[in-house]
Amino acid sequence: MDDTKPLALVTGASSGIGLELAKQFAEHGYDLLVSAEDDRLALAARQLQESGASVRAVQADLRDRAGVDRLIAATSGLTLDVAALNAGVGQGGAFVDTDLADDQSVIDLNVTATVRLAKPLVRAMVARDEGRLLFTSSIAATMPGPFQPIYNATKSFVQSFAQALQNELKDTGVTVTSFMPGPTDTDFFRRADMEEDTRIGAMDKDDPADVARQAFEALMKGRKKAVTGSLKTKAQGLADRVLPDGAKAALHRRQAEPGTAPGAGRDDQG
Repeated sequence: MDDTKPLALVTGASSGIGLELAKQFAEHGYDLLVSAEDDRLALAARQLQESGASVRAVQADLRDRAGVDRLIAATSGLTLDVAALNAGVGQGGAFVDTDLADDQSVIDLNVTATVRLAKPLVRAMVARDEGRLLFTSSIAATMPGPFQPIYNATKSFVQSFAQALQNELKDTGVTVTSFMPGPTDTDFFRRADMEEDTRIGAMDKDDPADVARQAFEALMKGRKKAVTGSLKTKAQGLADRVLPDGAKAALHRRQAEPGTAPGAGRDDQG
């Protein structure tokens, strides 16, 4: 790493929003420490190096304690100016039908790994009285999630956690930003088994590059929260401020219930 350049950590950086976030940092003069669980990370690292950034890649499954520890160990001796805790996963389907191990995996990555990573990173930044934290929340954090109940609940946790840290750290030189994308064109819905038979899986989605650019801008401006993506997503964010929880749950069900994709035979049900 070049000691004269700022350094950013990005998790979940092999594809989607995470890769696009890493590109934003590289294009704005940052060196990178990137992490993901899959083999695509090596290709992503090579792409990022083309922007002139020094890139260190750490392949680690953050659902496992050993993976989190491996990534934390990789930060030893480094001064992280930014930590973008982006890695996350979802699981579609009715709670009564989903496998408990899959539900637990969502919690392990979205909640447990986020907390375990944040603890040493926040402590180091507070000790220097300098740094930026970026959390990938979701528009899903604002609503109950029928047929996606664990994912929405974990994102509600991330959102609340980020806002609590904002208050705790308000008198320090450390800023905390959470951004809330809507449905985005990534691997998320395929991995969550929602791509084929749900309305939300089949619908047009936001461009991850646009989402990442807006998140980067919010981070650099020190904003506390940003709904990122298309005008449709931003409008949903505004509507979610006033709709009652029951109405939001009903709307989410219409999007996430299996069999609601156009042509699946249930797309007219509420």
